[in-house]
Amino acid sequence: MLPILFKTLPFFALIGLGYWAARMRFFTPEATGWLTKFVFYFALSAMLFRFAANLSLAEIWDGRFVMAYLWGCGVVYAIAMGVAFWRGVSTEEAAIEAQCAVIGNTGFLGVPMLVVLMGPQAAGPVLMVLAIDLIVFSTIITLIITGVRQGRMSLGVAKALGLGLLKNPMIVSMALGLAWSSTGYAVPAPINDFLALLGGAATPGALFAIGASLASKSAERVAVAGWLSFCKLVLHPAAVAIAALVIFKVEPGPAGVMIAAASLPVAGNVYILAQHFGVAPQRVSASILISTAVSIATVTIVMALVMG
Repeated sequence: MLPILFKTLPFFALIGLGYWAARMRFFTPEATGWLTKFVFYFALSAMLFRFAANLSLAEIWDGRFVMAYLWGCGVVYAIAMGVAFWRGVSTEEAAIEAQCAVIGNTGFLGVPMLVVLMGPQAAGPVLMVLAIDLIVFSTIITLIITGVRQGRMSLGVAKALGLGLLKNPMIVSMALGLAWSSTGYAVPAPINDFLALLGGAATPGALFAIGASLASKSAERVAVAGWLSFCKLVLHPAAVAIAALVIFKVEPGPAGVMIAAASLPVAGNVYILAQHFGVAPQRVSASILISTAVSIATVTIVMALVMG
């Protein structure tokens, strides 16, 4: 356990450094916003393109892998929504809570950390998890909330969803990388070196940005946030592990990456969605704060299990 802790600790230390810098006002909210934009649109996109360009679709796509991850997510999503309805909250709030329970910080934390700790062979599976989170579950939450508010689905909603996906730089960079890979040509050395240099900023930049953004989060609705953090950090990786290892018999390597990705804390983009739709942003904020703090222990435990 200690060797894994010593490997994961530097990643969380960078998050802590970002949190401290923002709390001390050395790093302002505006600076955090610009750093996040740099990582999102440039550094992380370069890293994802480079990973995808050196992989084939066959190395990323695995039907059993996809079904296992969707099955694990679906079970926890249903549990979180069921408990939310039992508490008497609205359908919109229940959907946001379910999103907290299954969407981890795969882009900013998972991609840099898992590839470093689990090796380059982890790139394909973690990109698949990221794609499912961004495409499937962002679509589900939008359809649920829009359907409740409008009472129907419209062509405009479908168009907005499509445009939203096309404007997401993580999706675009992965798609372009796979498109390049399909040509069979290696990325030219100067371009590859440029992408490696730019993508190298993704890991420290993303982790620092996570910490700095947490400094503005509040811990209101702690009981609910604690439950959602339990769903994300414990129930989600457990359900995904059962699906991957027992039900769908996914290969051990990709299964380990999938389980590790499922153990990540609540993603910041859930808060962006909550703010966009005006649904329980404080609850999501607290869930991100609590789950990120507790994940120092829980992610280390899961990583030790899957890598041991």
